[in-house]
Amino acid sequence: MPEFPYARLRRFPDVEAPNLQAWDATDELLVDVALAFAFEHGILGSGIAVIGDGYGALTLPLIAAGLEGVRVHQDLVTGRRALARNAAELEATGFAVHELDAELLREARLVLLQLPKGLAELEEVADAVARWASPDVVLLAGGRVKHMTLAQNEVLGRCFGRVQAQRAERKSRLIVAADPRPVPQDPTFPVSATHAELGITLSAHGGVFAGARIDIGTRVLLEVMRDHAAELTALARREDFTAVDLGCGTGALAASLALAAPAARIIATDRSAAAVRSARATMAANGVSDRVTVTLDDAGSEIPDGSVDLVLLNPPFHLGASVHEGAGQRLIDAAARMLRPGGEVWTVFNSHLDHRRALTATVGETEQLARTPKFTVTRSTRR
Repeated sequence: MPEFPYARLRRFPDVEAPNLQAWDATDELLVDVALAFAFEHGILGSGIAVIGDGYGALTLPLIAAGLEGVRVHQDLVTGRRALARNAAELEATGFAVHELDAELLREARLVLLQLPKGLAELEEVADAVARWASPDVVLLAGGRVKHMTLAQNEVLGRCFGRVQAQRAERKSRLIVAADPRPVPQDPTFPVSATHAELGITLSAHGGVFAGARIDIGTRVLLEVMRDHAAELTALARREDFTAVDLGCGTGALAASLALAAPAARIIATDRSAAAVRSARATMAANGVSDRVTVTLDDAGSEIPDGSVDLVLLNPPFHLGASVHEGAGQRLIDAAARMLRPGGEVWTVFNSHLDHRRALTATVGETEQLARTPKFTVTRSTRR
C-alpha cells in the first residue's frame, strides 16, 4: 500500500507556523493500527467513525486505503475547513462530517479518537460511543505520552468493560477500549451552574473551556462591564446597534450583555462546536435566545466588514498544547475588520501578553479600563 503523504497536509485556515504541523506521530500510529484492525475484522469504511481529527490526518489516510464511507467529527470549524481543503488537494472523497451525535456513531464498529485535553470532553465522547455505537465497537484512543494520565483510563473505564493501554511508540500511545457498559438514559452533558453574584446561568458541554465555571479572565471583563453598565447601555441605544461576543465559549459575555441591554442585537460566535452548543444552552437558560444569535464560525468570518458597534473579546493564547499568540492576533484582526468606524472592542488578556500594542496597531487608540495582578482589560476605538 502506498505511503500516505502526510507532509502535504496543511492547517489552513488555522494558524500556520514553523513549529505547528498538521499531523503528529499519534495520527500515524492510530491509522496504522486502525487499518490493520479493520482489514483483519472485515470492517468497512461505513463502520468507522473518527473523532478529534485535527486537519484530516486520520480520515484521509483511511480513505486513501480504500475505506470509503468514514464518518468524522471535528469540534473546530477550522479543522473542518482544513479537512475539506486537504481532501480537495488530494482528490479524496468518501467521508461525511457529523456532529457528536447518534448519526456519527450508529452501527460503528471501530472509532478512532485523538485524546482531548480535558477529562470532561473525554467523558462526553466515551458516553457517546458507548451509547450509540455497535455493541462490539472498539475504541482506539491515542495521544502523546507526555499529555496522557491514568485519569483518562479511569474515565474510559466508566463506559467500557475493557480498557488497555498499549506500548508506547515514537512518544505516542494508544488506549484500546471495548465492551461498552450500559449508560444512563439521558446524557450527562450539558452541565449547568448558576452564578448568582453575576446574575447568569452557564451551560457547558464537555469540550468547552472552563466548563460551567466562569474563567478568571472572563470574570474580570464581566466585572468591568458591570462597572461600566451605563456606558454600555447608552452605546446599545444607537440605531442598528450590533454587538459580537467573539470566541464566545459558553456565552457568558453575550448573555450578560443581553440581560443588561435588552434592545441590543447580539451575535455570539465561536469556532468550537462544543462551545456553540454550550452557548445556545446558556442563552436558553437565561431567557435570551430570542436576542442572541449563536454561530459556528472561524473568527467571525461570516460577519460583514464594518457592521458591528461593539466586540467583546477574551482571546486564547494556546493552540492545542502549544503556546502561540497567533490565535489572539487572528481575533484582534477579525474585530478590527468587523467594527464600524468609532466602534469599540473591549478585551481582557493576560497582562504579560503584548495585546495592547497589537490592539492599538490593528484597531486604534486603546485605553486601560482595569488591571489585576494577572489580567488587563482595555477598550479600543476603531479609527
